[in-house]
Amino acid sequence: MSGLLALLDDVAAIAKVAAASVDDVIGQAAKAGAKAAGVVIDDAAVTPRYVVGFAPARELPIIWRIAKGSLKNKLVILLPAALLLANLLPSAITPLLMVGGAYLCFEGAEKLWHMLVPHDDHAPAEVAGDPLHLEEEKVAGAIKTDFILSAEIMTIALAAIPESGIVTEAITLAVVGAGITLFVYGGVALIVKADDVGLHLANTSRVGALRAFGRGLVQAMPGFMALLSAVGTAAMLWVGGQIVIHGLEQLGYGGLYHAIHDLAVAAAALLPQAAGAVEWIVTAAADGLFGLALGLLLIPVATKLIAPLWGRITGKSAAAH
Repeated sequence: MSGLLALLDDVAAIAKVAAASVDDVIGQAAKAGAKAAGVVIDDAAVTPRYVVGFAPARELPIIWRIAKGSLKNKLVILLPAALLLANLLPSAITPLLMVGGAYLCFEGAEKLWHMLVPHDDHAPAEVAGDPLHLEEEKVAGAIKTDFILSAEIMTIALAAIPESGIVTEAITLAVVGAGITLFVYGGVALIVKADDVGLHLANTSRVGALRAFGRGLVQAMPGFMALLSAVGTAAMLWVGGQIVIHGLEQLGYGGLYHAIHDLAVAAAALLPQAAGAVEWIVTAAADGLFGLALGLLLIPVATKLIAPLWGRITGKSAAAH
């Protein structure tokens, strides 16, 4: 009997340790996810534009495909890569993030450039192209953009986790990655299907107020989606510029980072009642303007140098972009 009681005591002790470990993982994951909240919001703003123009029946399947790609990005590729780099080659993390930030600047600037200066070679492809081929391109583009944002999310999350064993870090990062993916793409699904919900309410509800709400929702969604698409493009420039500027500061070239910080602090001092908001707005605006300038500079580099070179290496036409 005494042996059985001792065994039960051991089991209880192990259970307490396991419960404490679960609590630690959940707590660390919540803190790490909160640190990455800014990039999460950007991710949610960027994604809906990839389903604009498709038939309603294809919207949720497309979002599901992107969500699966995002989970693969975070859990299969980025999680082990982040742990390996953090433990074996931490100095490589910042330059790799800067490359990803520069890509976001390029993509955001390119979207804005094609909006302001339409190109004949891009406009018809959206209209006359095969819908299945267009869907494949959109999904691939979304997953590629998600990869950059997910890399930033996972890196911020890893930096926010207190020093612990590699298993705890891995589990925490997995919880953060899965939770953020569910949050982002669940929210995106609600956004893109809101007009269908409004149409259903307008046509079937027996309550006048709900019918009116449904009609208002249907009327508001096109403008809201256009606004969200614009926010997504701005978010690419902001986040990309922020990544590059912070990376330069970490590499010892902090002149631009400190100049933006000083400008934001000076602007906040002019309106002390809202100092925090003013400082954030000025910093975000400066990061975005830098991202736009960098992206515009990268457009000719990418289209005239990198794309043709990549086409020669892979055998694919540079115009396929």
